[in-house]
Amino acid sequence: MYTLTPYSRISRVPRHHHRPCRATISTHPSTIAAPRRLDDVTRMIPTNVAIDDPSSLRSTWSHRAWVATGFASVLTSLAKSVAAAADSGSVVEPLLAAYVGYILADLGTGIYHWAIDNYGGPSTPVFGSQIEAFQGHHRWPWTITRRQFANNLHALARSVALTVLPIEALLYAVGGGGDAASHAFVGTCAGCVMLSQQFHAWAHEKRSRLPAAVAALQEAGVLVSRPMHAAHHREPYNTNYCIVSGVWNAELERWKVFEAAEMFIFFRFGVRPRSWSETRPEWREEAEPATKP
Repeated sequence: MYTLTPYSRISRVPRHHHRPCRATISTHPSTIAAPRRLDDVTRMIPTNVAIDDPSSLRSTWSHRAWVATGFASVLTSLAKSVAAAADSGSVVEPLLAAYVGYILADLGTGIYHWAIDNYGGPSTPVFGSQIEAFQGHHRWPWTITRRQFANNLHALARSVALTVLPIEALLYAVGGGGDAASHAFVGTCAGCVMLSQQFHAWAHEKRSRLPAAVAALQEAGVLVSRPMHAAHHREPYNTNYCIVSGVWNAELERWKVFEAAEMFIFFRFGVRPRSWSETRPEWREEAEPATKP
């Protein structure tokens, strides 16, 4: 048997007298900047257009022209889908594609609504006026019900028209015109996005003023309902952003999707969303004034 004896070639380190450590505390102010909010650069001034400028709620011929162009582009896509489905004898694929377009349109409006609500200001390129308008909407949400149809939809109709026409041209160039499912998806998704502002307006309207068919679609969950969207208009306005059907709202809230995105933006760029801060007094909601019977 062998006996194991511990053995080391490392010599002992002599102990030395260590000088005490000293720390110096600086009283100079920190140079670390506080997290930014994108709307701090240009402060938004709320304007109640329903009172200050009622004419801005009326439709113009330019508004009507863009809405007509938007509807033409959407209906052209859907007509191509119907024609292609008739030629192929199959309706299942285009119907499924249309359903997917409807579902994704709801998600798209939610993502856009979240971004506009939380980031940027009046000076933000392209989106500045929309950002300011959405903040004004939080203070006077009832004004959307006073906007005329084309006035409410023209901005989205313009975006849809300028997006759908190139997509249709691409489908024609690549696939010889595209199949029924492709056209059904494009037409349905674009149509729901364009009409989302009207769905939004209906979600603010009193039930007694809604068309019976609209009220029924809201109750069935096909269109975003008044109670569901009302949750978004409670401070700090950080939930229920989707405004087509609202089908995504519960899942986005459950999985904290927007919270995760806000944390990423904060840690990556140092920018706080508006929903993290207390609502400024000038943006707090005001009730609709009573109208004369």
